[in-house]
Amino acid sequence: MQIDKNQILDLLRQQGSDRISMAEQQLPDQVDPEQHADLLSKVGINPQDLLSKFGGGGLGGLLGG
Repeated sequence: MQIDKNQILDLLRQQGSDRISMAEQQLPDQVDPEQHADLLSKVGINPQDLLSKFGGGGLGGLLGG
């Protein structure tokens, strides 16, 4: 599953993260939470949380996910 980097950056902004610039530099445009788990961890994101949040077609958990 691919998640757009901008969605991840928005999530970091919502969390008030100080790692946004690191994420902008290190994450690819399309992030695979399983393949890029190490990079996601470096910027403070749990890959499983991403799958839960965006796994429903990128709706950001609007369906209770």
